[in-house]
Amino acid sequence: MAGCVSISLLNSLVRRNVIFMNTKCLRKSVVLVSRCHVRSLSSSSSISAAQADLSSHLAGKTYADLYELSVRDPETFWGSIARERLTWTKLFDQVTDCDLSSGKINWFLGGQLNVSVNCLDVHVAKDPDRVALIWEKDEPGTEERITYRELLEMTCRLANTLKSYGIQKGERVAIYMPVSPMAVAAMLACARVGAVHTVVFAGFSSEALAGRIQDAQCKFVITCNQGVRGGRIFDLKSTVDKAVKSCPSVRHVFVAKRTNNSVPMGKLDISLDEVMGGQSPVCAPEPMDSEEMLFMLYTSGSTGKPKGIVHTQAGYLLYASLTHQYVFDYRPGDVFGCVADIGWITGHSYVVYGPLCNGATSVLFESTPVYPNPGRYWETVQRLRINQFYGAPTAIRLLLKYEENWVKKYDRSSLKTLASVGEPINHEAWEWFHKVVGDGRCPLVDTWWQTETGGVCIAPLPAEPGAEIRPAMAMRPFFGIQPALFGEKGQLITGNDVSGALCISQPWPGMARTIFGDHQRFVDAYFKPYQGQYFTGDGAYRTEDGYYQITGRMDDVINISGHRLGTAEIEDALDEHPDVPETAVIGVPHEIKGEVPFAFVVLKESATDNQRAVVEDLRHLVATKIAKYAVPDHFLVVKRLPKTRSGKIMRRILRKVAMQDTSNLGDVSTLDDPSVVSEIIEAHKHYRSRAAKK
Repeated sequence: MAGCVSISLLNSLVRRNVIFMNTKCLRKSVVLVSRCHVRSLSSSSSISAAQADLSSHLAGKTYADLYELSVRDPETFWGSIARERLTWTKLFDQVTDCDLSSGKINWFLGGQLNVSVNCLDVHVAKDPDRVALIWEKDEPGTEERITYRELLEMTCRLANTLKSYGIQKGERVAIYMPVSPMAVAAMLACARVGAVHTVVFAGFSSEALAGRIQDAQCKFVITCNQGVRGGRIFDLKSTVDKAVKSCPSVRHVFVAKRTNNSVPMGKLDISLDEVMGGQSPVCAPEPMDSEEMLFMLYTSGSTGKPKGIVHTQAGYLLYASLTHQYVFDYRPGDVFGCVADIGWITGHSYVVYGPLCNGATSVLFESTPVYPNPGRYWETVQRLRINQFYGAPTAIRLLLKYEENWVKKYDRSSLKTLASVGEPINHEAWEWFHKVVGDGRCPLVDTWWQTETGGVCIAPLPAEPGAEIRPAMAMRPFFGIQPALFGEKGQLITGNDVSGALCISQPWPGMARTIFGDHQRFVDAYFKPYQGQYFTGDGAYRTEDGYYQITGRMDDVINISGHRLGTAEIEDALDEHPDVPETAVIGVPHEIKGEVPFAFVVLKESATDNQRAVVEDLRHLVATKIAKYAVPDHFLVVKRLPKTRSGKIMRRILRKVAMQDTSNLGDVSTLDDPSVVSEIIEAHKHYRSRAAKK
């Protein structure tokens, strides 16, 4: 089934113990970095290198040598790894064809494979009873283990169900489900038959779900009757019912059972558990071209409309697999614990595709960090013997407020690597995570990446033996990632101890290919700001030693608990209120969530005496149209907004007012009426005064 496999220059990066169907041979890979202790700024210890199983070309090669090769000769680097790490039905004949200035990104052209085969069949052929998933359900101690054989059979039954109802290759399927084995099987079933899945976070409202279904023109929706989280049951089917009323493209809604409670079933609805039971556990995989769509995932931009980020087959899978192994120092037999929801890119890459491609045991975490108590994460680590723990700084900041005993009462000796994702981690949270959770013995990797990048781009690991890990810093680019910093006038910033807009100078296999249905928007957002560069939207500082520190967003996107949300999306929801002619939303720091929305609201004169009721209406609007987590923490009613003569809102002024930093507002000469600033400052003083009295 696979293409002919030769011993490559990069044998060190070949996946361990992959079965190649036509050679019946096994390859083993070197791990560049073995176990290490974290080195803070004031202490040091070494990273020991594992025994290498290398080709003659690579014997003794260092991280620096491999990184240099990956950016100097990406065709050799990625081509060698792809040939040997993935199982192909038809081997590719061209490694790459990319032009970042036009947003043209192609990898492994001419090749064909099936992602589900790489995630399931290759492991079932070798070790069918290996545990693929541990479903850590909401109630502690009720976990379920699913083997690779069981997951393959579940996937095939679901794939055959989709085929029996007429799914065609390339058609889109919306998945609106809680974290569960059935949700993973739904993703893999789509991959098996060549359908394109778009997973929508199960906390989104019916309107947000409908917007995504409409944009993707989904023919099918897969959901559950209900979800369970934090000791509470919440309805999912009713949300889907409301959404599909405005989605004429939907032909069928498949409903799985998470609880034993019955829900109303309509003419579109099909009981998934019942129909799957009658399907064959064998389904022939559809050969997919390397650049055909694998999935879409919607993310917020600086305009109001969420954008459907498109990832394709081979390049995404290869990058997710490689980063999973090397960034987290994953070893065969490890239990990998990423506690992200599958509705986000982190769940796609490091709960599903990366770990399963590597034959790992991946934890599906259904609950919350504080249910039934603040020790939940660490009790789970003890019970499941988790080796790598990957979580969000938001959760860490929440948990460090509690007594350390909630951590220390549980055995965490199984932990080997700690990691954070979603936003830059602050020093206090990093130190607590490292010293209290990891007992100061586990490397803690702060990972930087995005929905658009497909996988981790900058992180402390992999690294040279003896390399330091600095607190709260992403530090080192992954193989093939070439960061660059640019100034306000578009000039390349050279040297170290400098800051600028973070770009990536050359393509890599895991990057997004387009925005669904709007390639020009893709080019304008990511490749036009700095010609020929991928613009991340983030700022970064390059230290004197050449390491990278992410400094935060440079556009109008807020990072709420690690989830990106465009301010324009919130403004669009607020502006629908009949008494609200205009709003402006900014992000302000929050000690737990990282950032929260702050809304400046202009009311019609007729509504000024009814402010409290209008604000309550606005809260409901945002919760209904987007999600509860998007509701602004602050609403400040103002008479007008600060605008330039051309009508542009000066958000930097609003941000300074919200942050109580009005001593230096900068140049306000371009404002149409500078007196508006003092009006807003005064309104904010009254707002703070009222809040202090509550």
